[in-house]
Amino acid sequence: MSNNPTEQNTSVLEQIKTIQSHYSYTEIIIWLEKKGVELYGNHFKILETDYLIIYKLIAYFLKDEATCFQYDINLHKGILLSGPVGCGKTSLMNLMKYLTPTEHKFLVKPCRDISFEFIQDGYQIIHKYSKGKLYEFEPKTICFDDLGTENNLKYYGNECNVMAEVLLSRYDIFTTKKIQTHVTTNLSASEIENVYGNRVRSRLREMINLIGFERNINDKRV
Repeated sequence: MSNNPTEQNTSVLEQIKTIQSHYSYTEIIIWLEKKGVELYGNHFKILETDYLIIYKLIAYFLKDEATCFQYDINLHKGILLSGPVGCGKTSLMNLMKYLTPTEHKFLVKPCRDISFEFIQDGYQIIHKYSKGKLYEFEPKTICFDDLGTENNLKYYGNECNVMAEVLLSRYDIFTTKKIQTHVTTNLSASEIENVYGNRVRSRLREMINLIGFERNINDKRV
């Protein structure tokens, strides 16, 4: 891809112009930016260079079948939103909750928090975020935020890759109950395989649509 911002903007806008939808994506972006300012402060801004990523997310969470078809997004799968630190992945997923129909509402849960819970409560945490809590009848859609920021942990001397176990269990409920899983991460596909193993990478490929920022994008928090 060109490093020239003008050329990048032109390319993105050309792709967006091909969208045929009954939704007004331009108006939705304006609304999302206002909501972002409300949640995160006046510095929040949606950049034109990010429009294509955000249009894909909007199409997915509004269940806009025609636009998802254009972008080869499978509505039965979840979303893996990848990109470097500071590109806005967590903020965007939190904003997408406001576009999601009630029956598809999801929880955004930091992976580091899950690892801390594991230290305290042990293996029942893996069950909690895969099969659901003990007295809940159905597991829920969850967005695991910042996959890769947690560490392998020991519980009573036994080392456990907590998120690998959670994701493998989430795959089971995806195949049996069609429950979706979303993920945000700074890791590339090869890095995910290195940290969590080939089995997890393979399962993620089956259960998740990949939407990714460019690796050389600037940190928006600076």
